[in-house]
Amino acid sequence: MSHRPLPGRRSVLRGSLAASAALTLPTALGAAPAFARSGRPGAGWGVQTGDVTAHSGLVWVRSDRPARMIVETSATESFRNPRRWRGPLLGADTDFTGTTRLRGLPPGEQIHYRVLLADPDDPRRTGEPVPGTFRTVPVRRREGVRFVWSGDLAGQGWGINPDLGGYRIYDAMGALDPDFFLCSGDNVYADGPIAETAALPDGGTWRNVTTEEKSKVAETLAEFRGNFRYNLLDDNLRRFNAQVPSVVQWDDHEVRNNWYPGQVIADTDSRYTEKSVDVLAARARRAFGEYFPISTLRPGAREGRVHRVLHQGPLLDVFVLDMRTYRNANSPGDQTVDPQGILGREQLEWLKRELSRSRAVWKVIAADMPIGLVVPDGTEGRANIEAVAQGDPGAPLGRELQIAELLRFVKHRRITGTVWMTADVHHTSAQHYQPSRAAFTDFEPFWEFVSGPLNAGAFPASALDGTFGPERVFVKAPTASNVSPADGYQFFGEVQIDGDSAEMTVRLREQDGTVLFTKVLQPGRVGQ
Repeated sequence: MSHRPLPGRRSVLRGSLAASAALTLPTALGAAPAFARSGRPGAGWGVQTGDVTAHSGLVWVRSDRPARMIVETSATESFRNPRRWRGPLLGADTDFTGTTRLRGLPPGEQIHYRVLLADPDDPRRTGEPVPGTFRTVPVRRREGVRFVWSGDLAGQGWGINPDLGGYRIYDAMGALDPDFFLCSGDNVYADGPIAETAALPDGGTWRNVTTEEKSKVAETLAEFRGNFRYNLLDDNLRRFNAQVPSVVQWDDHEVRNNWYPGQVIADTDSRYTEKSVDVLAARARRAFGEYFPISTLRPGAREGRVHRVLHQGPLLDVFVLDMRTYRNANSPGDQTVDPQGILGREQLEWLKRELSRSRAVWKVIAADMPIGLVVPDGTEGRANIEAVAQGDPGAPLGRELQIAELLRFVKHRRITGTVWMTADVHHTSAQHYQPSRAAFTDFEPFWEFVSGPLNAGAFPASALDGTFGPERVFVKAPTASNVSPADGYQFFGEVQIDGDSAEMTVRLREQDGTVLFTKVLQPGRVGQ
């Protein structure tokens, strides 16, 4: 593997964690730590970078009060002769969050940065600098690419448990020194309150760090913001964010379980006083864009959308999908005509166009829901389908029609190197799709890899739908539902693309980094 090691990250992380720890105060068990308000602005929620390219990157921070965001960058940790970037004024309109785009960076290099927050009335008064690091995208193939992916954080009431050391999985992912982290959705569970304790099957007790915003389902903008802020109370996550850039997409739990546009919450769900899912989704999207460095959602961005393509050098393009915003209503999925599908017509045409334009060896389709795994939706008391597959192994029906159209397009345009990666189902698996096993045959074979959860309840393996001929080559899942993170079944995936051979190696890993399954894919080969 010719992936160059990335020096200096560990010491940067130690400094970042120390800076964050200096801003916290000890509190009672179960309560979230309080951030101290000194005479200078503080950044106790750490720093993040996202949507990094060969020459740019977005840096994120949250202040504890109005402040001017300033970023300094350097080629070394000593910060000799730093370059300074003047960022936005952080205020209540963005919940004191902000991003600064760094431009004109050298490709394939380690960038060290530190964020300072300055008093807007006295720029000489700045808080403690919070450091971080990231590597810009290489333009030379031989440097290789490595990334990790997963999803589903703090779900089913399993939050930050101080007895277990919090979200430990982030340390295992960070130890691999990935170039970026792909989060495949359910970054928060806005519909999942977190209590101080939860009973475990063995008679034990699970303890949670708690906050006011996590005591009920999110409805107001402040409550959605509080859900994103909750996860940043975890030391492991803040340390990881300072080390590894993110590529973030969303799914349903950023808003509400199994939501779709136009949905109206039934009166029987007394948890919600706001019944319009469109209203909730607008508030959630705003908070989502405030709390992650996403190029298409930052203030002033033209697109205002989650779906986007991120070019990671000559070896890899990542196509980030939004299978939530443009979907049709959940239904049994048995219709023979379905022009809207799960992507919407406009996003589908965008994806076709971008796949046709891609010259990368590998094209990762980052889907927030699986293709051939049956994901039911019983929230409305009907036998509806939440994802694509509906359990009928015959010709495509419902949302499968749109996926069939996409797969046919990929084949006839001779687009090679497509690999699907997702999370959502709270177990890990690898599926190979083959026309010779399928009812719909006009496509080339491909792989779909599933990982997650990061810190949420684990669930049994989903049923397979035979329409596209999937074969489950590997799976690890519990036999019971909502198994707590204390019992394991927390997963992430790693992808390593060799700079010399362009081989893609996919590893499915447990939360401590143990490799469960490995698959090596050859570039340009069909039917592997």
